[in-house]
Amino acid sequence: MKSKIQSAFDKCKKENRPALITYVVAADPNKKKSLEILKSISSDVDICEIGFPHSTPIGDGGQIQTSSHRSINNGFKMNDIFKIVKKYKYLKNAKPVIIMGYYNMIYRYGETRFLKKCKNVGVDGIICVDLPWPENKNFSKKCKKSSVNFIQLLSPTTNRLRMKKIIKDSHDMIYYISMLSTTGGKLKILPKKLLQKYNEIKRICKNKNLVIGFGITDKNIKKLRSADGLVVGSLLCKTISNSLKNGQNPVTMIRKIVNTLRGKIA
Repeated sequence: MKSKIQSAFDKCKKENRPALITYVVAADPNKKKSLEILKSISSDVDICEIGFPHSTPIGDGGQIQTSSHRSINNGFKMNDIFKIVKKYKYLKNAKPVIIMGYYNMIYRYGETRFLKKCKNVGVDGIICVDLPWPENKNFSKKCKKSSVNFIQLLSPTTNRLRMKKIIKDSHDMIYYISMLSTTGGKLKILPKKLLQKYNEIKRICKNKNLVIGFGITDKNIKKLRSADGLVVGSLLCKTISNSLKNGQNPVTMIRKIVNTLRGKIA
């Protein structure tokens, strides 16, 4: 049976555009508004990434760390992300959901318990930042048995042999980290150069959905629209921070920026 993630990419390809994938941290700025944000952007996004906050992240830049800090201060617990996903999935126009975080939190929660929860509330995929291939092979297989996509990661330093092995073990989506940096950094190469590297990888994984993340903003997203999908996260976390600082409604401000992003890749 085709996954909802695959169906989302198929729809985008028919419309000749990349999938718009947004990332926000669960329970930021609070549990209620976190859900409201997802609902407000659902008509414009194709896939929603929701992060579970971590106090000592290895891949998150300043903007996402700030969001995670707010979430943790609000009393975030692992079950909160499942409650948010479950309520979001009640929407008629709910999109596939990928939850993103760190393996030690999954390990402490218990892999079997975690995947059972994912399946029950409608989680479609998992990105586990600190569980690379081949260490993720067993967990990836468990995900597949639970009908949950495990999203493999590639980076600019992944050599060709390793890349082929990772692609072979991947599910419906592969995440290409655009640069050697934490999230939120300025794109270090021109979009044209990034797409050249992207297309080299794409020739190896023609039948897989390859998305680009890290450094994607409203300023460069249009130049990267030939990719299968584009992930925007730090810009949204920054928007939440700025709206709180300026006394604005973060739900309204996020909806506006996501609508702008969608317009640029339409």
